[in-house]
Amino acid sequence: MQAQAAMDYILGRLKKDLPRNLYYHSIEHTLDVLERVESLAVAEGVGTAEIILLKVAACYHDAGFLINNRNHEKLGCRIVREHLPEYRFSSEQIKTICGMIMSTKIPQSPRNHLEEIICDSDLDYLGREDFASIGQRLFRELKAYNVLQTEEEWDRLQINFLTAHSYWTTTNRKQRASLKATHLATLKSKWG
Repeated sequence: MQAQAAMDYILGRLKKDLPRNLYYHSIEHTLDVLERVESLAVAEGVGTAEIILLKVAACYHDAGFLINNRNHEKLGCRIVREHLPEYRFSSEQIKTICGMIMSTKIPQSPRNHLEEIICDSDLDYLGREDFASIGQRLFRELKAYNVLQTEEEWDRLQINFLTAHSYWTTTNRKQRASLKATHLATLKSKWG
């Protein structure tokens, strides 16, 4: 398995070919998820071989946006199945990576510990200090795709999303849930 080469390949494609109006689902988001997935996996006691698969999944989890913004998880798995055999990934490793990618589809549906880790890494910012600035990038992206237009629509969407969301891992529940609850309370107080 040539994991670093596989990651370098897709990160290069994302940097070069992602649509420029993906203000949130950008190379920066992918790199953020990559960084968080490794630190969260270590905190959760995951072994080295699984961490490598998590890192590859993090790099490919939004690769489907290279094709289309709809069903990007499924399209990302298509890219994984097409390209990872070239990097000597086994069919079982590819299946595991695709499972992780598909688990990030909203609403998240992880079926095992690795999938829980990538899900929490993907939405880690919900419980961080940079919540507002990252959220503004997502708002800008949603406006660009005509999903919503006003700040009130955005805030109400965030209130509903934060209310329904729960972190999956023990680590993120301890590290992120409290500040996420504060962000939710702030949004609710803004709109009553």
